[in-house]
Amino acid sequence: MPLTTEQLQAVDKVHQLIDQVNAIIIGKENITKLTITAMLAGGHVLFEDIPGVGKTLLVKTIATCLGADFSRIQFTPDLVPSDIIGFSMPQQGKETFQFRKGPLFSSIILADEINRTSPRTQAAMLEAMAEHQVTSDGVTYDLPDPFFVLATQNPIEYEGTYPLPEAQLDRFLMQLSLGYPTPEHEVLLLAAPSNREALANVKPILDNQTFEALKQLVPTIHVEQTILDYIVRLGNQTREDQRIRLGISPRGNQFCLLAAKAYALLGGRSYVIPDDVLAVLPAVYRHRLLFFENLTTKQKDAYIAVIVKKVQPPMRRS
Repeated sequence: MPLTTEQLQAVDKVHQLIDQVNAIIIGKENITKLTITAMLAGGHVLFEDIPGVGKTLLVKTIATCLGADFSRIQFTPDLVPSDIIGFSMPQQGKETFQFRKGPLFSSIILADEINRTSPRTQAAMLEAMAEHQVTSDGVTYDLPDPFFVLATQNPIEYEGTYPLPEAQLDRFLMQLSLGYPTPEHEVLLLAAPSNREALANVKPILDNQTFEALKQLVPTIHVEQTILDYIVRLGNQTREDQRIRLGISPRGNQFCLLAAKAYALLGGRSYVIPDDVLAVLPAVYRHRLLFFENLTTKQKDAYIAVIVKKVQPPMRRS
């Protein structure tokens, strides 16, 4: 069944949001679209980049466009779980304790340099990302809805990093990289207003109710059997490749399908086509494939491109 007029109008609002973000984050249109795709799918995003390429500005701009609460957590080696979750403190004149919420209690979290903190604090983040709740002193607290973690990590060759465990990497729907701008785009960046001025002109475009309605619509997007077979064949190809130590898991295939549905919705369609799968595939695969050698993002993408060429896509729906 095609999308209704009301649903198409909501999708158009999302594209207006993307356009407003792209007016500030110059030259990264595909990164913006994939970030919004992951959020529509209810997933978290991991950015692997060097400092200074615009990750913080991207996240702040998206949060402002959504009118959502935003917190930035700077992860450091001495950060402990209570610094991000919160802590209980005695109430004056009483024998009871009151829980003081930490910065995790926001709708959009920028987890900056998440691989610079200790495994113990990373584990606290894992519970938050997986369960949308945190535990302090034996008491469980629900996190806001919606709740998105947009995390950054330094390239793994940087000193002072703690590699994220596979279980936590798997909690991120996508891994993206802004990378350096082209010389042409960098000239435009130099001529653009300051980040503070740019953000001051950003206006909320989507309300939470509309965005949540679109999120609820994503699982209902139709997928033909041929598309399901295609996703499974792509996943199986990673498990058979001799250069890959650990291929895509069944849950990885599920995430690929969910992301493809969200991408199809952004395309104004109520059904998935092969191009939707191919559009999200690298971002879903990058951090889930474990190679026998240490590879950069570009090298991983090159391998993924080879894998894609080995698998025949189904005929496109007319």
